[in-house]
Amino acid sequence: MTSFSLTAPKRTIFGRDSRASAAAEIAALGTRVLLIRGQSVAWVDTLVDALSRSGCCMETVISSGEPDLDAVRQAISVAKVQRADCVVAVGGGAAIDLGKAVAGLYCSEGDVAEYLEMGDAPARQLNDPLPFIAIPTTAGTGAEATRNAVIGVPERQTKISLRDPRLVPDLALVDPALTDGSPKGLTLASGLDAITQLIESYVCNHANPVTDALCRSSIPKAIAALRHLMEVENIQARDEMARASYLSGIALANSGLGIVHGLASVIGGRGAAHGAIGGRLLASALFVNQDVLNRQEGNCIRFREVDEWLAVGLVVPGENGNLALRHFVDANELPSLQDLGVHTTEFEPIAILGLAASSTKANPVQLDTIDVCRVLQLT
Repeated sequence: MTSFSLTAPKRTIFGRDSRASAAAEIAALGTRVLLIRGQSVAWVDTLVDALSRSGCCMETVISSGEPDLDAVRQAISVAKVQRADCVVAVGGGAAIDLGKAVAGLYCSEGDVAEYLEMGDAPARQLNDPLPFIAIPTTAGTGAEATRNAVIGVPERQTKISLRDPRLVPDLALVDPALTDGSPKGLTLASGLDAITQLIESYVCNHANPVTDALCRSSIPKAIAALRHLMEVENIQARDEMARASYLSGIALANSGLGIVHGLASVIGGRGAAHGAIGGRLLASALFVNQDVLNRQEGNCIRFREVDEWLAVGLVVPGENGNLALRHFVDANELPSLQDLGVHTTEFEPIAILGLAASSTKANPVQLDTIDVCRVLQLT
């Protein structure tokens, strides 16, 4: 029997309108609150009022784009001046990753860079973090359920994860209503992010019975829900995507990912949006991985399952799901690699760096530089 362990938030509250309980839940964990928020989340003002009435004092940090080393340093400085006793992040994956990093590093000495695996020296170990509450307002990253915080390292033009099982939130409060009416482009990129995470977790070489169950139950429904949201706003589809995003975080935290995320860490370090990168690379990565497995006479059953889920979910049953995905992202105007700042002359150096990325370790089959260049060429 396969051995496995399970990492997940200590508590999860999932449900439409569950945000009504947020202030009471936060106040139970701390009264000196560092609130990290996205810029466009109007509901946070309601939360601030409710926390004030609960006797909490707050300092607010605005999350602007994906966090880099300086953003983490500055937010930690604010938290220490305030003597925060808990951290709350409300927003997309960037805001949640920033909150996770601040909560994780607040009680630890030294600089954030010392805790990242950058190859120069072993990463330092964190002290116990502050209590952390994650309230996502997008349905894509699953950051509310993961053990890592992605941090940009500008001088290396890459993103590196701060990792520790204790970074998993003490409370993940997931209210799908906070994603209602999200712009089509954001919905597409974030939805493809969740689907890519579920698929890579399912086909990766570290999958286990728990992640298999989560991925099998989520992938087909998420594909169909995202297609629906590209056609019309729909509450049930929003609920389904919020569920898929949360479960994708649990899946990747307990299995692994693959070459799509390995490449995304490199390309994203240059400023491109993570979800758009993954959505653009997914079809070609599935094709190349399956092709290499076929040549090695490996087991391709999971790839065939994913292909069928894509075909059915995108309403082309009996057709090639990989092609259906390509047509879907093009029809909905997902940016091309060139739009994302990647040019053919850069394919080889990006491939080399992508192969060395931590996410690539769980890729279902060992790829070489030529294989990874094919992934980039076939997008």
